[in-house]
Amino acid sequence: MTDHTTDLATEAFVAHRNLLFTVAYEMLGSAADAEDVLQETWLRWVRADLGQVSDQRAYLVRITTRQALNRLRTMKRRREAYVGQWLPEPLITSPDVAEDMELAESMSMAMMLVLESLSPTERAVFVLREVFEVDYDEIAEAVGKTPAAVRQIAHRARGHVDARRPRRTASPRETRTALESFQRAIETGNPQDLLDVLAPDVVLLSDGGGVKRAALRPIIGAEKIVRFYLGSSAKVEATITWEPTVVNGSPALAVHRDGELDGVMAVRVEGARITGLYFVRNPEKLSHVTSETPLTLR
Repeated sequence: MTDHTTDLATEAFVAHRNLLFTVAYEMLGSAADAEDVLQETWLRWVRADLGQVSDQRAYLVRITTRQALNRLRTMKRRREAYVGQWLPEPLITSPDVAEDMELAESMSMAMMLVLESLSPTERAVFVLREVFEVDYDEIAEAVGKTPAAVRQIAHRARGHVDARRPRRTASPRETRTALESFQRAIETGNPQDLLDVLAPDVVLLSDGGGVKRAALRPIIGAEKIVRFYLGSSAKVEATITWEPTVVNGSPALAVHRDGELDGVMAVRVEGARITGLYFVRNPEKLSHVTSETPLTLR
């Protein structure tokens, strides 16, 4: 490949890099694995005959999807051996993500967990079609199916997701208000204030990855979660602070222990009350939270 061709390939790849990262991340739930997929995509892209590529964006998305599918199938086996609850890797995102309601919803912790319940091919089809509005013919090329089969897969995946997604997506303002109430209740240690902001059937999932202390199973119910938090707080000798941030396109809280990042709390809000708490403490999943540069994902 000549230097001129390499420059053209680099220019095209950089122009679509944010899109490719987002496709890979939504399929994998891991920024580290998404970065690896982008590296694999680049290696295949620079070997392509650009003169034969009529649509560079579609071609790059196709390569990325295939590499992400390969990795997703191996990750499924890895997650079966994961210690405790597995949660997606949180990302600090820029304001443009929050402004795109469909993208923000698709990246939320709650939705990413729903996507985890799909098969690898269903997940790829759903992400490409519902989030990025890729044509069925292009998706068929990416996943190695016929367009007719892709339509059936898309319909099945959409039904699965619709049955599990929130009835109404909370606005950023509603989520911030609920988080502020939750933060005040945690900081004051007032049990009733916590019960007021938590839905009766709220679910807490915490991910320590076997490295940090976390509940190994979901904790279900507001009263159980209040007892868990207040009991855990009483045993902590360090200074714990909660700071507002934006994770995966939605308001969240960064938790610091003696000034060091200890975890990220994301939430699912319905009807002004918190129905889902997602607490990521695994240090291997916090590198993109400590980054000072928010990610722009389109």
